[in-house]
Amino acid sequence: MAVLPILTGDHPLLRQQAKKVGKVDRYVQKLLDDMLETMRAAPGIGLAANQVGRLLRLVTIEVDDTVYQLVNPEVLSSEGEAIIEEGCLSLPGYYADVERPAKVGVKALTRNGKPVKINADGMLARVLQHEIDHLNGVLFIDHLKNLSDLRYVAPEEEAKELKE
Repeated sequence: MAVLPILTGDHPLLRQQAKKVGKVDRYVQKLLDDMLETMRAAPGIGLAANQVGRLLRLVTIEVDDTVYQLVNPEVLSSEGEAIIEEGCLSLPGYYADVERPAKVGVKALTRNGKPVKINADGMLARVLQHEIDHLNGVLFIDHLKNLSDLRYVAPEEEAKELKE
């Protein structure tokens, strides 16, 4: 496995739509593993292939000690409303309260090419939506009514908060 560079800021690949994966093969599985290692090293809880420069519909997520490596994820249903603070590995240090559906139903393929459906709420629903947005070239800041709602936390302050 390898830690891949994460694209940040206004890199054009972050705004492009990822292509559907036709076949789950060793290349896709290795990329998912590299993405997981990259996400953990960052550290983060979700990562889309766009963020590491690959325009493929792949995401890796780790919430509540459960790893999800998903191919061609797609939101089928959503309900409710929740406002939760979000950040992004591609926009380091920036955070904002983002309104999204509270629950989602998602279909995808596993890393082994098997169909899976996930009904999620809470943090998993949030991260699924955030990462699927990436695959569509959408960043969390696009959900803000006003960019002045964006907050910046300096890396040293962020590290201090994590220790407390």
